[in-house]
Amino acid sequence: MKTYYVYIMSNHRRRVLYIGVTNSLDRRVLEYKHKKFSKSFTAKYNLTDLVYYESFASIDEAIWREKTLKGWKRSRKEELIKTTNPTMRNLLEDEEHTSS
Repeated sequence: MKTYYVYIMSNHRRRVLYIGVTNSLDRRVLEYKHKKFSKSFTAKYNLTDLVYYESFASIDEAIWREKTLKGWKRSRKEELIKTTNPTMRNLLEDEEHTSS
């Protein structure tokens, strides 16, 4: 069974947040880190830190959640992040993920 992820990326300054959906969290974060998409929003703002993610069994659920989060004000997004990551650290520095 596939797993789908909704994630929030940021940078070291924490001034910009980016929300996306993927079926491979590790791969997607590495793509951002190595600027695979050189002209993308994530490359422009150096968004290489994974600060939040949720997993879903269905792509439809993940897309629905992504759209919901994108509709929130920044303050509400920050509150959500801080429920599981109070210091907004880069989660990939502290945890191992297996989201092939």
